[in-house]
Amino acid sequence: MKQAMYTRILSKTALFSIAATTVALAQPPAAAPASAGDSAIVLPNPTYVAIPMEITVNKPAAEVWKRVGKFCDIGEWLQVPCMITYGKDGEMGAVRSIGKEVLVGMTELSYTYTQPVTPGRPYILYHGTLEARPVTATTSKLLYTLVLDNSNLADDAAKEKDIASRKATFTRALENMKILAEGGTLPPRPARGGGKKQ
Repeated sequence: MKQAMYTRILSKTALFSIAATTVALAQPPAAAPASAGDSAIVLPNPTYVAIPMEITVNKPAAEVWKRVGKFCDIGEWLQVPCMITYGKDGEMGAVRSIGKEVLVGMTELSYTYTQPVTPGRPYILYHGTLEARPVTATTSKLLYTLVLDNSNLADDAAKEKDIASRKATFTRALENMKILAEGGTLPPRPARGGGKKQ
């Protein structure tokens, strides 16, 4: 009789122990406390902006994409050095040297990239999408859209200046892509600050 009672108590204790262990394992791990470095990276009140730009190209979309749509083609049309530092051009997860940008999405005629977190710098969730979109059998549009958080900038004037600067850079890039896609040759890259090269 006593043996049966001890067996029931041990069985209930074992079941309770198993249940408690299961509940403990099901709980997510506790979040690590925020470090001083996190506050320099995480922006508490993000303000996301989208900057859409486009240009018409007198070539079919597939031909345009073949000419300017590889991930590291940016080196030619932005006129800066580019190389793939991880993975393979055109494959998800590839990283290019410009901005350490990571290829995170793509279709037959588009790709999307992001810039990763950089220690000590605010993370602005910067993403860019480049797309060749058919318009007619012989024409297309190149669309370039940037999305980012500009809450790290001081005020509305600084935000507008940043947007204008990005638009100027990527409008020039779209103009260069159009030239290349239509079979032309790019002019020399303008000197920094907008002056002419000597």
